[in-house]
Amino acid sequence: MNHVAVAGITLSPLIIGTGDLSRMNGTWVLDEFVDAGGTTIDMAYQYTNSEEIIGRWMKDKGNRNELVLLSKCAHPLKGDPTPRVTPEAITHDLLISLERLGTEYIDLYALHRDNEAVPVEPLIDTLNEHLAAGRIRALGASNWSWQRIQEANDYAAANGLQGFSFNSPNLSLAVALEARWPGCVSADAATVQWHEANRMPLLSWSAQAGGFFSGAFSPDDRSNEEMVRVYYSEPNWERYRRAVQLAEEKGVSPTQIALYFVLHRPFPTAAIIGPRTSDELAQSFAVLDIEISEQDLQWLNLEKEERA
Repeated sequence: MNHVAVAGITLSPLIIGTGDLSRMNGTWVLDEFVDAGGTTIDMAYQYTNSEEIIGRWMKDKGNRNELVLLSKCAHPLKGDPTPRVTPEAITHDLLISLERLGTEYIDLYALHRDNEAVPVEPLIDTLNEHLAAGRIRALGASNWSWQRIQEANDYAAANGLQGFSFNSPNLSLAVALEARWPGCVSADAATVQWHEANRMPLLSWSAQAGGFFSGAFSPDDRSNEEMVRVYYSEPNWERYRRAVQLAEEKGVSPTQIALYFVLHRPFPTAAIIGPRTSDELAQSFAVLDIEISEQDLQWLNLEKEERA
């Protein structure tokens, strides 16, 4: 299993997402994820009850020190689109998350959305205060542009502070045509180039493009308005067709091919997954045993017209 390091913290390449944990009928997915070798759990202040469920689960299992917790803060509250990217919201959300989780620290802590009207300086200052107090171990951004991350890191470097050590936008084989939800960021070509240049780890959400490669969608079926709006394009359908061909050759599914693609970029990556069944979880881990050549990956991503 290839692992990713963020500020000296080792992550599993697959990260279990817990946005729907309260509707998952227990903590079986956490148990099976850990049994399969996973260590890293993604959560957020506003994910309904998830942090509390994880906190009780960790206390019952006694496994806090074996896990890497990734949580996020400063997202707009449910039903209120008002931006909350402020030093006050960071501290408020962090202290409550720590209490819910029953832990003294969160390994990876990210600002969940951005508000470009807010200067980066007070945000970095506040996060570094919590770093110094031992409440968090590494800083990151989720759904921030690479330009704002660079601005924040430039300020941190000039002032002897820790900047962002990871980025968590959407990255998938199917290229998003626009934001899936307001305030979300997908890694475009410029973002990918930036990551290639600086080697900052990218922890992708919706790494499997919302099921685009599952076979549940087709160019003629436009009933799912969100999928049509975000992913329906001829280049993406060609990526799908090539994923189907490669999957048949490898004896796997197109969705597994798409996940493999995210995990094998020319910079460090990990993928946040959201399995609903034991079989879906097992299929995700099986991706770690697949082997695909770089030439085929380039062909898969339309960087080459013909396979070598």
